[in-house]
Amino acid sequence: MNILLINPPNCGRSIPEERYGIDSLKQIFRGEPLALEVVAAGLTDHNVTILDLKADNTDLQKTIHAGKPDIIGFTAMTCEANTVKKLARQARTLCDATLVIGGIHASNVPEHFNEEPFDYIVLGLGKDSFHQLVTHLEQSQSDFAIPGIASVTPGQPLSWSPRRYNHTDQPIDHAPRYDLIESYRDDYFLAKLNVSLGFVVTAFGCPFNCSFCCIAGQCGGQYLTQPIDAVIRDLQSLPDIPFIRLVDANTFGSPAHAEELYRAIKQAGIKKNYLIDVRADTVVRHPVLLQQWKEIGLRSVVIGFEEINDQRLAQMNKQGTQALNDEALLRLKELDITVVGDFIVDPDYSHDDFDTLERYITSHKIDLPMLTIMTPLPGTPIYDSMKKRITEHNLDYYTLTNAVTRTRLPEKEFYTRYANLLRACHAQAKL
Repeated sequence: MNILLINPPNCGRSIPEERYGIDSLKQIFRGEPLALEVVAAGLTDHNVTILDLKADNTDLQKTIHAGKPDIIGFTAMTCEANTVKKLARQARTLCDATLVIGGIHASNVPEHFNEEPFDYIVLGLGKDSFHQLVTHLEQSQSDFAIPGIASVTPGQPLSWSPRRYNHTDQPIDHAPRYDLIESYRDDYFLAKLNVSLGFVVTAFGCPFNCSFCCIAGQCGGQYLTQPIDAVIRDLQSLPDIPFIRLVDANTFGSPAHAEELYRAIKQAGIKKNYLIDVRADTVVRHPVLLQQWKEIGLRSVVIGFEEINDQRLAQMNKQGTQALNDEALLRLKELDITVVGDFIVDPDYSHDDFDTLERYITSHKIDLPMLTIMTPLPGTPIYDSMKKRITEHNLDYYTLTNAVTRTRLPEKEFYTRYANLLRACHAQAKL
């Protein structure tokens, strides 16, 4: 079958730009659509094309007319959900292909897509369930039940069987289809270093449950490590890419797996730089592991510090403290590993809160601070607790750089402080 997988364009909207002319806060995502490459890896018997609209503004009509797809699969983050609906409606006018939606927003809030023109919704990891769906469609079967797949029933309650994820849902037998995005490869680069960037996965999900995080929808709260041989294969599949982003939510969620992977990379003689996600408590409890990874090319870590207030950290179910974060920063400085520090600005911030956060970031010399605004993403625990406070329901604004609840400061003042904080913190940023 001809299968077209579509990564939507950068499409989020900006309140500070639209209302106050502050245009420095837009987020541009540059990176290959690894989730679609993984899904494609499970479709070896079919003719698969990936259209990455973040890297290519090719007209959808031209692509559909040229490829004549039998199935079109879309992925979407929350801020892309409305745009994907528009793309799906456009696709429906152009062809009779079966339309399938997956991705993290569909996994957390599948009901949002229980409408025409979609036919099926994929919840969570889709490599195996999507393959099963394609097999049934190829055989013209209409009465089937696949765990993790919901059949769209507009106007009726959506139903599906939960899926218990295992190795069949992971890209083990075949590498992600990196070849399908080769024509876009020059668009995937790390601006700070001006080097090509490749994505590899070593684990899916996360064993923790931070209240603001949407990753639980990926595999139902499970944490699945990728077999060591498969990770090595994927790293070796990107021989000309010097910088690898391990796109795990928590790369060292299993320290034993991370140590085994370190030994395998070293033995294989793979020479690359790595950017990974770790928790502060992992850095403090496993300094030898960080040292080992430094030896094989670990250059930078992304740490979700989130807050510098223990009470707010507890409210996020972060299971960490400011003191722990301080100790992690100290250990990483000793190892000369650069830190991408994630912080969440609460719409309830006062001028004092902004001042305190800026002092913390500058005094701790965090190499690249990443500042987002607390956004109750649908499907997360914090969404339920903040639901009554939400003032902006248009998902186009759920980019993590908009306040979708009322701000304590006058709104223009809040965004001005936010923009100024970003500018000040990024003046000496490095990676």
